[in-house]
Amino acid sequence: MSAPEVIVHRDAELLAKAVAARLVTRLVDAAAARGTGSLVLTGGGIGTAVLSELAAAPARDAVDWRHLDVWWGDERFVPSGDKERNETGARAALLDHVDVDPARVHPMAPSDGPDGDDPDAAAARYATRLKEAATPEDHGPVPSFDVLLLGIGPEGHIASLFPGLPALYDERSVVAVRNSPKPPPTRLSLTLPSINAAKEVWILASGKEKAGAVALALSGTGPVQVPAAGAHGRQRTLFLLDSDAAEQLPPEIGRPAPH
Repeated sequence: MSAPEVIVHRDAELLAKAVAARLVTRLVDAAAARGTGSLVLTGGGIGTAVLSELAAAPARDAVDWRHLDVWWGDERFVPSGDKERNETGARAALLDHVDVDPARVHPMAPSDGPDGDDPDAAAARYATRLKEAATPEDHGPVPSFDVLLLGIGPEGHIASLFPGLPALYDERSVVAVRNSPKPPPTRLSLTLPSINAAKEVWILASGKEKAGAVALALSGTGPVQVPAAGAHGRQRTLFLLDSDAAEQLPPEIGRPAPH
């Protein structure tokens, strides 16, 4: 389990551009090492902004998109194409603009999908897909993703893991989340063991409303109270912040990025 590193950018626009550039480098390195790569996407404002910046970046063509597996960390359990779905936003921002292999894009099922309006069956289906993609080198029921992106909520949630909810204790790889305090109420989410299987976990935050949650996540608080505190990559854990999200951190924690 890696200790968190904190990198602070001046504003949200620079943060999105910098994370997009960092992603290009990481995915190119993964493809060079193994001939393939894997990326777990997040939704939310800054997560979608990163994908838009990646689509607009000339360097995006350095990524071997055809050999990249794309997964999601969580999803709103609503019908296919609904604007609330993280998949919908990711396709519009990035995936419709690059040459991905459709067979290697792995969205979580919608509420009008093969399992109908049964989120537990949809979660089990995604868990099976992850298990089938895992190799013996991954040492577990999910792939060891190259990069897993997460947003953070003002109360410290990541993916659809909210403070105090049963999903935080669940050892399965994917779970249905009901009665989410943030609408829509029914969701699918990777659990902490699946998140922590990633080689690198990047937690993205912009805005003053995230500053308290970021400070708590980096203060040693437990994951039941602040789920973001429980997210760690096997090799690297990055908190990538703008200056507003970092404003409650001690000066020795936040390392300004070079500009």
